[in-house]
Amino acid sequence: MGDGIVLYDYWRSSAAYRVRIALGLKGLNWHAVPIDLSQGQQGAADYLARNPQGLVPALEIDGQLLTQSLAIIDYLDRTRPDPPLLSSDPAQRARTLAQALVIAADVHPVQNLRVMNRLKSQFGADQDQAVEWNRHWIALGFATLEGQAPDQGLFGGASPNLADLCLVPQMANARRFGLDLAPYPRLVRIDAALREIPAFAAAAPEAVKN
Repeated sequence: MGDGIVLYDYWRSSAAYRVRIALGLKGLNWHAVPIDLSQGQQGAADYLARNPQGLVPALEIDGQLLTQSLAIIDYLDRTRPDPPLLSSDPAQRARTLAQALVIAADVHPVQNLRVMNRLKSQFGADQDQAVEWNRHWIALGFATLEGQAPDQGLFGGASPNLADLCLVPQMANARRFGLDLAPYPRLVRIDAALREIPAFAAAAPEAVKN
């Protein structure tokens, strides 16, 4: 079971993927409880009792039940600060948060499963239209981040930061939806370097799929 840490997880969830990476970087042992979003398990009464929002991830740790991936990662960073994922310098911390939120607040929420289901049920979108919707929003976010990405190294410099943790799951989604990544060479380079890090590789959807 490992350290009494329980992650309520779905293998394809970008938000859960971020938390899996953070747990790995912090060297923490944890136990996964799969919540199959495709089968609606997030709406089950026992899960809603833990997380009334009915989303993943949720993390049981230190006697707490935490939700929302960036809030969870912030808690991990404050209670287990090695390695740091956010700078102690206020200006650098703000820049990193802004880059992370391009994905976590602007891109990911409009292309997750419940939005896709709503597009199809209320507006009659077919699968091809839903995929094109996803490509559009990912491309907008990636254009912003490409302009902010460093020429060398990661967003975090020599070691990953919160923006890097958000980038890799979103790049996986971009590949899944067939987005042309040629306009984003810096992001492609950073993503490839990050996926060579053991904590990122171990957290990948193909590594944890149940």
